[in-house]
Amino acid sequence: MSFITRSLTKASPAVFSVYALGAAFATYFCMYGLRKPFAAGTYAGDPVFGLDLKTFFVTAQVIGYALSKWLGVKFVSEVNDRRRGWAIVTSALLAELALVGFGLVPAPWSALCLALNGLPLGMIWGFVFGYLEGRRSSDFLGAGLCASFILASGAVKAVGRWLLDLGVPEPWMPAVAGLLFLLPMLGFTALLAQLPPPSADDVAARTRRAPMDAQARRAFIRQHLAGLAPLFLAYVALTAFRDFRDNFARELWDALGFGSAPSVLAWSEIPVAFGALLPVVLAGTIRDNRRALFFVHGAMLFGAALVAGSTFAWSLGLIGPAAWMISAGLGAYLAYVPYNCVLFDRLVAALGSVATAAFLIQFADSLGYLGSVGLLFYKNFGQASLPWVPFFVGACYGLAAIGGLCWVASALWLRRRVPAGVT
Repeated sequence: MSFITRSLTKASPAVFSVYALGAAFATYFCMYGLRKPFAAGTYAGDPVFGLDLKTFFVTAQVIGYALSKWLGVKFVSEVNDRRRGWAIVTSALLAELALVGFGLVPAPWSALCLALNGLPLGMIWGFVFGYLEGRRSSDFLGAGLCASFILASGAVKAVGRWLLDLGVPEPWMPAVAGLLFLLPMLGFTALLAQLPPPSADDVAARTRRAPMDAQARRAFIRQHLAGLAPLFLAYVALTAFRDFRDNFARELWDALGFGSAPSVLAWSEIPVAFGALLPVVLAGTIRDNRRALFFVHGAMLFGAALVAGSTFAWSLGLIGPAAWMISAGLGAYLAYVPYNCVLFDRLVAALGSVATAAFLIQFADSLGYLGSVGLLFYKNFGQASLPWVPFFVGACYGLAAIGGLCWVASALWLRRRVPAGVT
């Protein structure tokens, strides 16, 4: 046991939380520097298989990321604490090598390098969250970790635009941006790996967490399928919506009249981050796992209403385009963020099963990114002539409808499955 680990074992809850949150936030923030800067480019070129070149690149990376999520169902579920840090480091190095390949290989064949870039990165969230779950402070730690991907998405694309303005060639911009984030990521991962395992009090409050083999994973899904199915279906819609908004943020903002203000990619996500994290932080003040789950379901339903309501208000001219984009993003993240921290962590605790929230997050992601690929194909082959903004309007209403119905169904199952007074 290292000096840092021994010190954290004896540290106050506040000191431990600050250290854990800082290391996890920084690690995952830097991961986005290996994934998203390429989306700041326009990549003009001949269509490939009916897709414009940028959409072809985005689709390739998303397919790699989706495959990574499926691989992660096994690797994230089975990895132990001792190997988790090395798994993060190895994934990051492989991703940067793929970006170097993107610069070397001519288009459109360089799309294969983006698929290889996404392949290791899709498992990093599960590896990082594995250090945080199963603790009494997991809600707060998870909220902070979720802030990393909300803030990082816009920030690293702004870095990509900055590098392009400096004259870095478009094919090499992702590799240069990745290198800027790679070295600090390795250092933050080393700090994250010093965290001690959950204490006895943590286990008493949140149930013991242990690696899950294939049999344990299948048994858990079968036993709780009636409640998990609507949660997973809603997450497919959420991931498709969130990923589309993220990958084509530049095109949407340009179409809304903000093409001359590239900083909008970064500053517009700040209110989204703070607003989306508030319900998760409040859930952390609720000790009863059942009550916390109902609170989270309420927040997700409010998010669905905000997406639909803000879209309708913008269509009537009641709010401006910036207010709409921010409100729609906030509504989506009000539902998306709980999946990645508090929802499955509290669900495992409420059900009393020996499992890991990281497995459920990874499994949900493996389904969600199939939805993301499907939405890309639908846009380009089913609605190719429809401009970006009208297509996004339809996606807003679709997300609100699917998510709202699924979260109501999930709450009804939870009410029967976990009676009051059990947790």
